[in-house]
Amino acid sequence: MKTKGALIREFNQPWTIEEIEIGDPKKGEVKVQMEASGMCHSDHHLVTGGIPMFGFPVLGGHEGAGVVIEIGEGVEGVAVGDHVVMSFIPSCGTCPSCQAGLRNLCDLGAGLLAGTAISDGTHRIHTTDGLPVFPMTLLGTFSPYMVVHESSVVPIPKDIPFEVACLVGCGVTTGYGSATHTAQVKPGEDVAIVGVGGVGMSALQGAVNSGARYVFAIDPVEWKRDQALKFGATHVYEDIESAMAGIAEVTQGFMAKKVIVTVGEVHGADVDNYMNITSKSGTCVMTAIGSMLDTNVNLNLAMLTLMQKNLQGTIFGGGNPYYDIPHLLSMYKVGKLNLDDMITRQYRLEQINEGYQDMLDGRNIRGVIRYTDEDR
Repeated sequence: MKTKGALIREFNQPWTIEEIEIGDPKKGEVKVQMEASGMCHSDHHLVTGGIPMFGFPVLGGHEGAGVVIEIGEGVEGVAVGDHVVMSFIPSCGTCPSCQAGLRNLCDLGAGLLAGTAISDGTHRIHTTDGLPVFPMTLLGTFSPYMVVHESSVVPIPKDIPFEVACLVGCGVTTGYGSATHTAQVKPGEDVAIVGVGGVGMSALQGAVNSGARYVFAIDPVEWKRDQALKFGATHVYEDIESAMAGIAEVTQGFMAKKVIVTVGEVHGADVDNYMNITSKSGTCVMTAIGSMLDTNVNLNLAMLTLMQKNLQGTIFGGGNPYYDIPHLLSMYKVGKLNLDDMITRQYRLEQINEGYQDMLDGRNIRGVIRYTDEDR
């Protein structure tokens, strides 16, 4: 099937909208008519080379929602007409990691950057001149149609708006789970969120819903700090230095029991600052992604040991796509999770570069590509 998608052909170049061939569903695969795609910072890492795929061109997008329009042989979990959210972590349910309860670390994830289909190991997407295309995390939601393995597809209720549903494919589930699953925020604990974009604002809501006493939001953009207060932050700071002094004053020097780092790109040079606002025996959760080439980290090892602190990584917020995605959407339906106000702007696919510039300029909590008949 011929359609179009947003591609990058080399680092540090704009996205280009090009015609692509996506093929038809093979065994275990489904074809989805995409309705919405979130514009996550991780896709910008594809542009900069912070997340290097195995080759070019790359089809971006890993946060999406749509309608199943065709299924391949052996597919039982979804049917034609089902509304679905894409999970950027495939989850087979049977590998050792899934069996151990770590479905966010499914062994199928080993091929996320390889660009070859789970079903048969081939390159399924091609350009019009026959070049294989590497889809982001085996998805490629920056296209109005996609063929994807059923392990990456989660059915959802049909009354959820697609522009809302797409957010839980990555950003919301990752951020919220960073607070509830990975940090395990408990009632009365003080929590700091460093960076309040889409992931950070979700982590903030997770901390608030978990009963945090004080929630400190740290972001250089004044508008985002104002939004954080609306989402439940008790204190806001423009940088880590002012936060360090402010948190020390509010907590009588005990600092934040849980710190969740959700900046657009984390740098090793900043890690010790994040640990310095973490309390004794506290946990600093590193949700943000840094460049895979950045292997140098500033960290006071003596203080790590003597203060018995924890530095913890997380992916997909430590969650289970098949449980957490519908669970969070059920919370949205009853008004316990504010997703509507996280959508700052909606864009056409052709506006993707404008959307990412808005993200980089701090104008969006989350931008969303909304597909229309003009895209098909």
